[in-house]
Amino acid sequence: MTTSLPLFLGSLLLLPLLAGLIPKVKAFLTGKKGPPLLIKYYTLIKLLAKGSVYSTSTTFVFRAAPVVVPAVYLTALLFLPLAGMPPVLSFSGDIILIFYLFALGRFFTICAALDTASPFEGMGTSREAFFSVLSEATVFMVLFLFCRLSSSLELAGFFTGSKAINLSRPEAGLLLLVVVAMFIVLLTENARVPVDDPATHLELTMIHEVMILDHSGPDLALLELGAWCKLYFYAVFVANILLPGQVSPAGLRIMAFLGSLLLIYAVIGVVESVTARYKMPMVPKFILTSFAFAFFAAILTLEWAR
Repeated sequence: MTTSLPLFLGSLLLLPLLAGLIPKVKAFLTGKKGPPLLIKYYTLIKLLAKGSVYSTSTTFVFRAAPVVVPAVYLTALLFLPLAGMPPVLSFSGDIILIFYLFALGRFFTICAALDTASPFEGMGTSREAFFSVLSEATVFMVLFLFCRLSSSLELAGFFTGSKAINLSRPEAGLLLLVVVAMFIVLLTENARVPVDDPATHLELTMIHEVMILDHSGPDLALLELGAWCKLYFYAVFVANILLPGQVSPAGLRIMAFLGSLLLIYAVIGVVESVTARYKMPMVPKFILTSFAFAFFAAILTLEWAR
């Protein structure tokens, strides 16, 4: 707890910085100057200084979502090991609670979007619900695999201790399939290219952005914070797998972890620079590719272990 809590609080301060790295990488690859690296901090401060506007057709659900969404994702981060160190909170079976929290956050986001009675937001929610069902299949396949490898039902058991799941294990080559699968889930769950384009504001093609179109001011700032927490969770999940074993001392391990984390955010920027958003009929096939990777990793890894 002595090390975990300061590391957790420090990671929260880095959320806007990491989110701002993606457009900076995209601008660099296209030969542009791009926004400043601290753009997300400026955006957050600007939104918090404004007032929120509510439609007369909305109910308390619309106002509750900006509070519930960041709260559930911040709670989930408390259970997430950072740099191979124990998390702030942990108990047997916490992995089940974490993904129920993710489902709760998605439920309130969808309900708030439907509460506006906007057909465009209804279109976005249907896509969000459908694509999330497909990505959850991959997530639970990965969790099944990790439970077998670590004999644990908690995130701390996955990424800490002598049975930590990372590239130092004999199954490292097969775990790379899990890395690819979880990276596809990361792009899907966070509505990034090629699943969705966060830079566009065409209602007919948006997923996440269209669901929060009616939010403004502090409410929008809280939803953006929740989105950054969700992206950070999946990025840390992948970064923990990429760690080269139990590096000592702790300072060097933290540096290796930050390097893996920056690499993942940079790769997101590269993918968004070289890839176009897929047509909607292609997106389910792309998501199910992640399930195929996770499924084969599970089969091959269990055979390897035997």
